[in-house]
This record gives sequence, structure tokens and C-alpha cells, in this order.
Amino acid sequence: MRLNAAGALAALGLLVAACTTPPVAPAPAPPAPAPGVEQGTPGWEITHPGPEHAIEGYADRTSVLPGDTVRLFVSTAAARFTVTAFRMGSYAGSAALRTWQSGPVPGRVQAPAVVQAPASTVVAPWQPSLEVPTAGWAPGDYLLRLDGDNQAQQFVPLTVRTPSNAGRIVLVNAVTTWQAYNRWGGYSLYDSPSGQKAQRSRAVSFDRPYQARDMQGAGDFLFFELPMVRFAEGLGLPLGYATDVDLHADPHLLDGARAVVTLGHDEYWSSAMRANATAARDRGVNLAFLGGNEIYRHIRFGPSATGPDRVEIDYKSFTEDPAHLTDPLEATPEWRSPPYPRPESVLLGNFYQCNPVHADLVAAGAENWLLAGIVHNGEHLRGLVGNEYERVDLAVPTPRPIEVLFHSPVTCGGKPDFADATYYTTASGAAVFSAGTQYWICGLDPGCPHSDGDATAGAAITAITTRLMRAFADGPTGTTHPATDNLAALGIR
Repeated sequence: MRLNAAGALAALGLLVAACTTPPVAPAPAPPAPAPGVEQGTPGWEITHPGPEHAIEGYADRTSVLPGDTVRLFVSTAAARFTVTAFRMGSYAGSAALRTWQSGPVPGRVQAPAVVQAPASTVVAPWQPSLEVPTAGWAPGDYLLRLDGDNQAQQFVPLTVRTPSNAGRIVLVNAVTTWQAYNRWGGYSLYDSPSGQKAQRSRAVSFDRPYQARDMQGAGDFLFFELPMVRFAEGLGLPLGYATDVDLHADPHLLDGARAVVTLGHDEYWSSAMRANATAARDRGVNLAFLGGNEIYRHIRFGPSATGPDRVEIDYKSFTEDPAHLTDPLEATPEWRSPPYPRPESVLLGNFYQCNPVHADLVAAGAENWLLAGIVHNGEHLRGLVGNEYERVDLAVPTPRPIEVLFHSPVTCGGKPDFADATYYTTASGAAVFSAGTQYWICGLDPGCPHSDGDATAGAAITAITTRLMRAFADGPTGTTHPATDNLAALGIR
């Protein structure tokens, strides 16, 4: 879920006029570069998006291992175009480092979108335009910028995943959520060209570009993910990189990992994604959820003509999904919904409630090691709850012991409520932190629009997140920092 709104990536100089994009967390200003930090590449941003369909493309995979070759499918009115690969992260003077550039490639306008029955699945039935080698590329999050000789520009996202995540904190790109909201070709899992939600897609394909408007072809990476990627890389910790398609496909992805971090909007999860994350937690891998609406939609994957796991299926209904007759546990209502409810709280600790809201974070667990010496109980961090939120709800299964770190009054849909940031620990030694708000990552930026750039709020979120990441990098954090249940003290029953 998300709220129609307008946002800005002010720190990157990107104006995002977003009819359907949620309020945007600007990328944090990186710390002053330490000696030896690599100089970044300025001018990576899109400055000339051009008219709709002037240039656009997609890759044949959401992620690759270093050295793999990626096929790009590009359609453009330009006679020629080039592709420039930027690794996104924490660099001196920039959020990007140029790693590769193609020579001129002949352009052509490819076939129009095809809407496939019965699920109204949009595909771009295109021929490959070029192959991109990734030999020598470091693991990380990349944007491939398409530049036409007609001055039009667009991004294609690509993750170069880490061959082994042993000893690393794994940052997971939520590409399933990006694709769920992608309206390229007129359809998404929410919308149809008619505007009638009943005619929306029931399955969406990665064999199409991300829309230019709102997404700049980059999915939600610029809005919900790049700020945390820059922040995490600036800490100098051992990081791994993957997408949630990798979390679905590879049960060994998290072998030996120290922690997993999901970013600002990670709503769409398959059974395998959830099983693999849960298994990792149960063998001591720490988990951090830095959004406010995770593990809400249940999806499954199917193949496309391009390869496996390229179609994301979500009927948002048990009885409408044909799988309810053949494999009912893989039918796709919300995770919490009958007839087989499996609430997200089992893994998160807190439980999605409502949107939109915009309120202060209010500290309630200042005795906890994450908050101690940084905030005091009752302290407000301006504007950092929104636009979706979670709270502890003991009407659904909830891990115990669990600590509520921030217990923030909100009003949503005319009803008073609380947004809760939570921390719990398990017998395996794993610790699980859930921010319970989509604006947490925005707080890492001194210019965060949701907090009006409040310096106290920014300093607190930066200090807490730094403490969290450094502890999680050391291994099972629950062994050294076990949770102390405080629900009764807060009147949560």
C-alpha cells in the first residue's frame, strides 16, 4: 500500500513529480570522505527524461553474479544510444561511480506492449539490443543509464549480488514491490487503464520497463533504498547485496550472514522469501525491517519467455486465485487473511495498521541499548512516522519478549492509534528490529522533508541506526543485548 503524493529527492537534485509515488526520502548527505574513499562520478542523474517512450528498457534478470552477461532490451526513437553503468553508493562527492560505458548502439522503436490474458499481464515483446558484461564489477546496486542521441534518458536497475554473504549484512532490494506498483503499459497490481481496480493485473512481468514518470525507470530504488545504501556503505561494514527474487530462489543466500536489512517498502513476499528469512533468523541471523508495510502481500512466481521467476502473481483474493483449488497455501490473499492466516507479526514483531499518517516518533524504550544515551522517554523526533505504520497487536501472534522502542500517537482514518518501533530476540541469538514507519530512512538525511530537516531527529536516527548496524555486523545480537519485554508498562495488553 502507499499514498498518492509528491516527493523530492532534494539531496540528489532530483525533482520527482509523483502522482502515485509516496513521499520520498532524500538521499542522506554522505559523511566527509575518509582518506582513500573513492571519488564518485558527478552528473549521473537524469536531466532530460524526454517524452514518454522516447527511450526505455529492461534487463533480462533482476540480479547477476559478477562476471555474468546481462541482456538489455531497449526501445527508443533515437537513431543511436549509449548505456552507462553507475554503481550507487557512498563515494566522495557523488552517490555514483561510473564503471562501464557502451559504444553507440543502433536504436529502434520496438513492438508495443502486449496485455496477456487471463491475468492482464503486460509484457514488452522486444528483441535484445545489446549485452552488458559485468566482469570486474564490484557487488552492489547499479543503475544503467540509457542516453539517446535525441537527448532522452532513462534508467534500468540491476543488482550485482554478492557471491557469498558469509560474515555480511545483506541489503535486499525490494524489486517485487517495485514491480507491483509499476504501471508501464497501463496495468499494475493496483491499476488499469480504465482506472477501475477490478480490471487491474493479477500478475505482473519483469519483462517490461519500469515506468518513466515517478520511477525514472529505476523502480523505487531512488526513493526508498538509495539513502540507506549510501548510509550503510559510509559505515565501512561488510555488506552483501541481493534482491528479494534472490531471497525467493536461493535457500542458501543467507548462509553465514550476520544480518539482513530490508528497506523502506518491502510489501510483497513469496512463501520461499518468508521461509528463508525465518530460517535465517532461527539460526542466529539478525533481521532489520526499515519500513512500515512489510510482508503484507502474499505472492508467488511464474516463468516468462525470458526465464524463471519473471512473473509475479497476486490475485489479492483466495477464491479468485485458481491456486486455491490446487495448492491452497500458495493462493494469494494477504498473508494475514483467511482461510490460512499467517500474520506478518510472527516475523516482524509489529503488525501493519493504516495509511496515511504523518506524526512524530515518540521514544518509549530509552532504557534499551539502541536508544540509551541518545533519546529520553517522551522525546519527539519530528515528523518521522508515516505514511504507513505498524504497531504491536496482541490479537495476532507476537514474539515475546519484545520491546517497544518508540510508541507514537497517530490518527489514521479518524481513529487514534499508536505506531510502534519494536525489538525482539530469539533463542537462536538473533535480534529483530522493525522501524514500523516508512519514514525511518528519511531521518538519515539532514534535509529530510518529513521532519522539516529537524537536526535533533536526524542526529538521533543516525546514531540509532549506526548502533544497530555495527552491533548486527558482529553476529547474533540477542546474545549480548536480549530484549526486555515492556508491553505491560506501556499498557499494551
